[in-house]
Amino acid sequence: MTTLHTLLDAWIDQHFDQQVAFLQALVRVPTDTPPGNNAPHAQRTAELLTAFGFEVAAYPVPAQAVRDYGLESLTNLIVRRRYGAGGPTIALNAHGDVVPPGEGWTHDPYGAEVVDGKLYGRASAVSKSDFATYTFAVRALEAVSAAQGLALKGAAELIFTYDEEFGGELGPGWLLQQGLTKPDLLLAAGFSYQVVTAHNGCLQLEVTVHGKMAHAAIPDTGIDALQGAVQILNALYAQNQRYKAVTSQVPGIKHPYLNVGRIEGGTNTNVVPGKVVFKLDRRMIPEENSSEVEADVRRVIEEAAATYPGLRVEIRRLLLAESLQPQAGNAALVAALQRHGEAVFGEPIPTSGTPLYTDVRLFGAYGIPAAIYGAGPRTVFESNAKRADEHLVLEDLRRATKVVARTLVDVLGNLPGPL
Repeated sequence: MTTLHTLLDAWIDQHFDQQVAFLQALVRVPTDTPPGNNAPHAQRTAELLTAFGFEVAAYPVPAQAVRDYGLESLTNLIVRRRYGAGGPTIALNAHGDVVPPGEGWTHDPYGAEVVDGKLYGRASAVSKSDFATYTFAVRALEAVSAAQGLALKGAAELIFTYDEEFGGELGPGWLLQQGLTKPDLLLAAGFSYQVVTAHNGCLQLEVTVHGKMAHAAIPDTGIDALQGAVQILNALYAQNQRYKAVTSQVPGIKHPYLNVGRIEGGTNTNVVPGKVVFKLDRRMIPEENSSEVEADVRRVIEEAAATYPGLRVEIRRLLLAESLQPQAGNAALVAALQRHGEAVFGEPIPTSGTPLYTDVRLFGAYGIPAAIYGAGPRTVFESNAKRADEHLVLEDLRRATKVVARTLVDVLGNLPGPL
């Protein structure tokens, strides 16, 4: 039987080669963050969207604010598609920034090569894929509703931003603060086999350990900052083991954890190091209070430092991303994604939390109900996101686009109930 949903599916199938080409064009423009020179990608995206007949509003973030943030250039994009009065506004948000490719690639990280049904390239899965998912879902929605005489109500907004790797404060955070978007619902970039409704928070700190340099031949005249740092790190890692006993009630999220991702210091092999700097990442489950977490991490550092005579520490917060709590207002959106996901993929699509942190928390702070769903595999690991040979299975892109388009017609189509 032909329905609006099957017509949407057919439109997406007919235009899938065009959708893949769109994604390839996006992958071929690097958005390594750092350094974060991402305005050129926004310009290219706007050109491609304009060719589809979309009017694109570009919002460059003031240059000084971008530099202070640690990036080089940043332009946010919004495509506003307004329909009839009386319906909700649903925003669809994906981020284009990504970590640098690193080593070990067997495919050009900016080549967007398609091999055995997979598109390879940095950000092909996270999250330029959902630039394509959301753009073509909206195009399918409008083409089919026009052909069938369906009067849409409400609005859809495509919101493409470029600072998720740095916390999203100059992307969605800036757009929300400036009043440039205030949707009723949000759908944000994710993967195809689950609808994510909660996520971890993240605290990142930079710890500078100050000692006193000395010649290695007379080490007792110095204060070894590295030995002091080891003492602090041992205390942090011991605390990390204790976190395993603190479990989350959100499926998909296990327990808090801490990672030290970068350490540097010293001047030469024959010099007692006078300064060591390390950066840590503390993931917070939704049940934790971020202020209490930060106070506790600082306490562990300061108490460990106090056991090493002469040592002094400075602690600087780099990032505080709050967790996303499960929300009551997203129930209908989540149910539609699950219903259509099961119909398209042929298997149940569960809800879960994710240990990642996302920009969705910024919308949540404004009371905007949200769900996280898009194109991609069952796990981040399978996609090679942030690793060599990141890739997207194109069939996941095709099917996720169908799920999103079907959901949009349910939300905006003024229909009496689920088809």
